[in-house]
Amino acid sequence: MIGFSLLPLPVLYAVARGLYGLMAYGIRYRERVVLENMRNSFPEKTDAEIRQLAKGFYWHFAQVIVEILKLRTISATELRRRVTFTNPAVLGRFFPEGKQVLTLGSHAGNWEWILSAAALEYPGKAGGVYKPLMNPFFEQFMLRLRSRLGAHLVPMLSTLRDLVAHRGQGRTLSLLSDQAAGPEDHPYWTDFLHQDTPFYTGADKLAAQLQCAAVYVGIRRVRRGHYAITFTELHDGQTILPPVEHQLTEAFARQLERDIQASPSDYLWSHRRWKHKR
Repeated sequence: MIGFSLLPLPVLYAVARGLYGLMAYGIRYRERVVLENMRNSFPEKTDAEIRQLAKGFYWHFAQVIVEILKLRTISATELRRRVTFTNPAVLGRFFPEGKQVLTLGSHAGNWEWILSAAALEYPGKAGGVYKPLMNPFFEQFMLRLRSRLGAHLVPMLSTLRDLVAHRGQGRTLSLLSDQAAGPEDHPYWTDFLHQDTPFYTGADKLAAQLQCAAVYVGIRRVRRGHYAITFTELHDGQTILPPVEHQLTEAFARQLERDIQASPSDYLWSHRRWKHKR
């Protein structure tokens, strides 16, 4: 995989063209899930429009795959050139105060590049929560890939412990908050893309317990291989946030919904986001 990662990005995008053809027309990767998710999310669109969006998703996903592999060897200079922060002060203003910030992201754009780019933008301040993989080889590969440019990684079950251990140290901890929460997670349910949708509520609980600030992370593809990150403050970490009201989760859902509607194909539609029912 390292040898593959050493190839220039233009060559990797040529490989992505092949992956796109394979996923969209060959094996039809999770086609039923992709089409069902899109039809339910955009009931106003015709079947022809949905299928066109699906093709756009497969092309987006093929690019993200090779970009993630490139992260294993990409230089800091190259990543800075390809990922820009439109308003970095929105996040950075909390660090001098010693405030911990929960950055709430999603599987939109290239979610793997964001954390490494943030580690370069805010040296020593950027961390991310991840779910450990069962396969030891891929677990180690992904850990090296995600941390090589300075990001601090925290296993999902150690999130609270890590935040407590670093309390008073201005830094950010990234949560991908759009995954499918199951009944055992006691999720917050809200209307999202025209569907009754469960969300994890960890951000609400952590912000209330530890007085963390919270920032939404929006990502926009500017052109092939280039992304713009925009932060939106959801909570300043000062006022009291009753976790039972789920204000952060609701605000995150609304921001993400707007971003997906603005650029539908750049979201991870192959994920079974709506597999759970209330």
